[in-house]
Amino acid sequence: MLFSFILDMYVLHSLPVLFVWSTLLSPITGDKRYKKDDAVLLYVNKVGPYHNPQETYHYYQLPVCAPTQIRHKSLTLGEVLDGDRMAESMYKITFRVNVEREPLCHLKLDLNQVKELRQAIEELYYFEFVLDDIPIRGFVGYMEESGFLPHIHKIGLWAHLDFNIEYNDDRIIFANVSVRDVKPFSLDDVTEPLSLTHTYSVRWFPTTVTYERRGDRLRDSSFFPKSLEIHWLSIINSMVLVFLLLGFVVIILMRVLKSDLARYNLDEEGTDDMEQGDNGWKIIHTDVFRFPPYRSLLCAVLGVGSQFLALGTGIIVMVLLGMFNVHRHGAINSAAILLYALTCCISGYVSSNFYRQMGGDRWVWNIVLTTSLFSAPFFFTWSVVNSVHWANGSTQALPATTILLLLTVWLLVGFPLTVIGGIFGKNSAVNFEAPCRTKNIAREIPAQPWYKSAPVHMAIGGFLPFSAISVELYYIFATVWGREQYTLYGILFIVFAILLSVGACISVALTYFQLSGEDYRWWWRSIMSTGSTGAFIFLYSVFYYWRRSNMSGAVQTVEFFGYSFLTAYVFFLMLGTVSFTASLRFIRYIYVNLKMD
Repeated sequence: MLFSFILDMYVLHSLPVLFVWSTLLSPITGDKRYKKDDAVLLYVNKVGPYHNPQETYHYYQLPVCAPTQIRHKSLTLGEVLDGDRMAESMYKITFRVNVEREPLCHLKLDLNQVKELRQAIEELYYFEFVLDDIPIRGFVGYMEESGFLPHIHKIGLWAHLDFNIEYNDDRIIFANVSVRDVKPFSLDDVTEPLSLTHTYSVRWFPTTVTYERRGDRLRDSSFFPKSLEIHWLSIINSMVLVFLLLGFVVIILMRVLKSDLARYNLDEEGTDDMEQGDNGWKIIHTDVFRFPPYRSLLCAVLGVGSQFLALGTGIIVMVLLGMFNVHRHGAINSAAILLYALTCCISGYVSSNFYRQMGGDRWVWNIVLTTSLFSAPFFFTWSVVNSVHWANGSTQALPATTILLLLTVWLLVGFPLTVIGGIFGKNSAVNFEAPCRTKNIAREIPAQPWYKSAPVHMAIGGFLPFSAISVELYYIFATVWGREQYTLYGILFIVFAILLSVGACISVALTYFQLSGEDYRWWWRSIMSTGSTGAFIFLYSVFYYWRRSNMSGAVQTVEFFGYSFLTAYVFFLMLGTVSFTASLRFIRYIYVNLKMD
C-alpha cells in the first residue's frame, strides 16, 4: 500500500494544471520520428483481471523485474482517470536493432511472491505496456485446467517475451508481444524459494502501412476479441419500429385532437360545459396550468437535464467532427469533464429562468439545489467507489492531487458558471403567460382507472424509449464495461435522436390520456413517465452483469453498479426534461386553439 501511495503521489505531481487543460483542448498525436540506433522507450503500465476491466493495478505491484529507481511518465488527466500509471521499464529497445534472448533481470522469489503470481495467473491477469503510444498487451502467465480425470491444473509464468515491432521509414507503426515459441516457467509444486531469469527478444519488421493508417492497424490486431460490427439489420429494424410507432402516435393523436377541438368549439356556441356528456380535457382548463408542488426541484431537474442533453450531444458531435483522438487513453473522459464544467451555465439559466416564470422567489436556494442535484449523488457514489479501489490498491483510485484538481475545476468553473447562468436566467425571465386563467380553488379530480395510474404510465413511457435503444445499449455496455472499442458514432447519433423523439411523442400521448381523464396533475407525471427509462436502463445493467459479463469481485461490482446507477439517473434527468418540454408545448397548443369564455 505504501508503494502504491508513493506511486500515485508522484504521478499527480507530474500533472500541472496548464498541461492538463491544454491536453483537454487539443489532441496529442504522439508523432515521433526515430533514427537508427535511437533508444525507444517502453513503459510498463498496469495489470488486472481480464474479465474485470475497471480493476487494474500498477505493473510493479507484482513481483516482476523492476528498476531500483522508478521513473514515471507525465500523464494527462484523461489517462489518470482511465487508471493509467506509466513507468519506464528495464527493457532496452533500440530502433531497428534486433535482440535475441537478452537477459532482463534475475529474480529470487519467496513463497509468498510465488503465491501472488499464481493467484494473478489463475485470475487471468493481463499486462499492458506502452511503446510510442501503442498499447502492448499479453497475459502474465499460462494456466491449463481440465475437469476430466485425471484432473489437470498447471500454472506457468512467462519468463520470456518476444517483442515484434513494425516500422515504416522513421516511424513506428505497430508493436505486439508474443509467447508463441516460449515455454512457461512452471510454478507448480513450489515448496521453497525459487530463482528465475527474465529474458526478452526484439524483432523489427518493415511495413508499407503509413503512419496515418496506424490506427486501422491497431484495430485490426487487437489483444481483446472484436465482436462490434456495423449491425445494420438491427439498426434498420429498430428504426422501422420506431418510425411506425411515431407515425401511429402522431396520426392517431392528431385525428383525436381535431375531433375534440371541433366538438368542444361547436359545443361552446350553444351548449354549457356541464351539459356535455364527455367534457374531457376542456373542463380542466382552469386548473391545467396550476403550478405543481416542489417547483424549485422541478426547475432544477429541467436545468440539469438540459445540461446533460447539451453535454451528450456535444460529445457525439465532437467525435463525429474528429476533434480529438478517440483511440487515445482517456480522451473522451477529458472532453466530458471539460464540457460538463462549461455547460453548467445551461443548467443555471434554464432552472432559474423557469423558476422565476413560475413565481419562485427563493432564487439562491434554487441555484444551490440545481448545482447539487447531480454533483451530490455523483460525489457520494464516487467516494464509495474510490474508497473501495483505494483499499484494494487499484490504479483506478484517484490520487489526492487529482481529486483536488477536479474539485478546483468545479469550484472555479462549474459552480461560478451555474451562478452566472442563474443570474442571466432570472433577469431574462418573463411571465408564464398561460393560455387559460387559473382559478383559486382547485377542481376535484375524479377517480382514475388503473390503466391511467402513474405506475402504468411510467411503465409504458419508460419501456418504449428503452426498446428503441436496447440494441445499441448492449454495444455501449460492451465498450464501457468490456474490452470492445466503440467507433460507430454516426449510428449512435441516430439512435440518440430516435430516443429523444420517442420520448417526446410518448410523453405527449400519455399527457393527453391523463388530461382526458380530467386529471390536471401533469407536471411531475410528464417527467416521471418518460424519465422512468432510467429505471429500465438500470435493470438492464443488472441483467448485463449477471448474464452477459464475467465480471466478479467487490472492486468491479461496486464500480459497475455505482456508475450504472449514475447513468440511469442521468437518463432520467435528460428524458424527463425532453418529456416535460414536449408535454408543455402540447398543452399550450391545444388550449390556445380552444375557444373559451
